[in-house]
Parts: sequence; C-alpha cells; structure tokens
Amino acid sequence: MVRLGVDISPLKLTRAGTARYLTNILDGLEADPELELRRYEWGSDGKATRVVRDTGWYRFTLPRAAQRDGVQVLHCPTMRAPFRARMPLVVTIHDAAVLRHPEAFNRWTRTYSAKSLPKVVSAADRIVVGSEFTRDELRAFLDVPEEKIRVIPYGVGAPFTVDGPAADGAYILAVSTLEPRKNLPRLVEGFQRSGLEGLDLCVVGAEGWGGVSVDGDRVRRLTDVDDEELARLYRGAAAVAYVSLYEGFGLPVLEAMACGRPVVAPAGPPFSEFAHGVAFEVDPRDADSIADGLRRAVAAGNVPVGAQRAADYTWERAVEAHVALYRELAG
Repeated sequence: MVRLGVDISPLKLTRAGTARYLTNILDGLEADPELELRRYEWGSDGKATRVVRDTGWYRFTLPRAAQRDGVQVLHCPTMRAPFRARMPLVVTIHDAAVLRHPEAFNRWTRTYSAKSLPKVVSAADRIVVGSEFTRDELRAFLDVPEEKIRVIPYGVGAPFTVDGPAADGAYILAVSTLEPRKNLPRLVEGFQRSGLEGLDLCVVGAEGWGGVSVDGDRVRRLTDVDDEELARLYRGAAAVAYVSLYEGFGLPVLEAMACGRPVVAPAGPPFSEFAHGVAFEVDPRDADSIADGLRRAVAAGNVPVGAQRAADYTWERAVEAHVALYRELAG
C-alpha cells in the first residue's frame, strides 16, 4: 500500500488540458486498491489567492500537511510545487511555454515561474511530461538530467469515441482557451481565406488572457461546453483545427482523432509524436498554409486511421505508468 498525496488545486483554476489530465489520473488512482489517496487543495481562482497559494501554500503548508499525514509520495500535477519536501516529490510539467514564450503570459506568471521553476525542478525526484518534446525543452532550458524525467503520454477515452451522437450543422471546430499562443486570430484569418463557403468556424474555449477575441463572418464561440457536448461537436465537425504556436502535447488533436475526424495541426513536435501521417500538417504562422490545411481536411471526410492511432493512447495506460512511478519512489 502506497500513501499518495495529490495536489488538486489546479481543478479550481482551469477546465482545459491540465484539468483533463488530472481528472482522468485521479479517477484511475481512486480505483487502485494498492493506493491510499490523500487530496490537497487551497484557495480559489483569484489573483490575490493565486499569489498566496504560489508563494506560501505550495512552499510551506502543502509539504508540512503531507508529512503530517504520513504521505509516502507527493505528486503536484503542475509546475507549482514545493521547493523541498521530506518525501519523494513528483511534479508534472505540461510544457515549457512560460520559458520559451514568456511574453504570452501575464506578469505574475512569467515572473514567478522564472524564479520558482528551477527550484521546483531541483526539488522533484521525478518530473512527468507528456511528450519527448517537453522532455527536450526542459533539458535545454533547465539542464534537467534525462534520468529524472519520465515521459508518460496523455490519453483519451469516453466520451471521445467514433460511436455516439453528432452535433448538427456545417462547421469547422476549434477547441482552445482564448490566450495568445493558441493563435486563434490567425486561425480565423486562415478560415476566411479558405473559401470554404457554407461552413462556420465554431470555437469552444474559456476566457484566457491577453485580450484575445474571436469574431468575424461565420465565426461563433461556445462556452460552458461539457465533455458529452464536446464529443458531439467533434463528431459533427467537417474538420477540427488546432494551430497553437506552442504546446507540450495538444490533447484536442488526440481527441479529434479518437472521434474519427480530420484534424489540422502544426507540423513537427509535439504533434508529430502521435499524429504524423494522420493530421493535416500546416505552418501555424502562415494563414495561407492554415487555409490550405482546412481545405484538405474538409475534403478528406472520415479518418478511421486517426481513431486507430488514438486507441494506443489511453488514460488507463497513463495511470499504470504513474502508479509504477509512485511504487518505485516509495520503495
């Protein structure tokens, strides 16, 4: 029996990829009879609260609480984590975007991350990443020893399957938080240049930062979409477009593949690690390239090979890899 502590505070802050990862991992851990799971959280989603949580709760309160509870392994599922802990510490780092593109983040995030991330990486006994690309980025920026990093790809599962109801309408779907690196204005431009008459561009995503908006002729935005409805939107889409300028993995691409839909994604890593030969690859900085990718994807129709490829990426497999890591560290 391993007594595992997990920080679930990120669930208060986001419903995007980090929340998808944490929710699915937690579901799997709860079902494991060999784990005793302790959940830790503090605060709410507010600027002042975030500052106190980052600088106080993670650094002092969380590791003390875990020690008091006799936790054998502590897992923090984002780059916010203690600078030291008296038990083995696992930290998941989803991407190195704040280091590669600090200008795309608000002042607090980029400033505090630059100071704290090297200390978190040093304190962690193991760092979990979703792709080889993110592993290489961390090694380049922070000189992390390769043996300290464990690559565990993300997964996909129900309700994101080929079978099931599809949303009505004629549209291209984009699933992204509204923030600068998601490249949504250039996606809108590419859509408008594509000449795909009769189709809308439907953007599903929460408010982010940076004053990003999506508007234009035949462009509409949906909010507060749950997973069941998102799966219907994937299945009903003529194509799915995800043209982010920087990602650690890119879960919407995998989800679109699992639903059998043609998907437009940037060429190269990390997408090429799981979507090469399936996705319609584009240069995300070129609106004409995006337009061409959209035209090719719409013309392709169903993509069964995408669902076949996605079947290799399950949350069950990801959970098993996490559990093996916890047991290794618990001794």
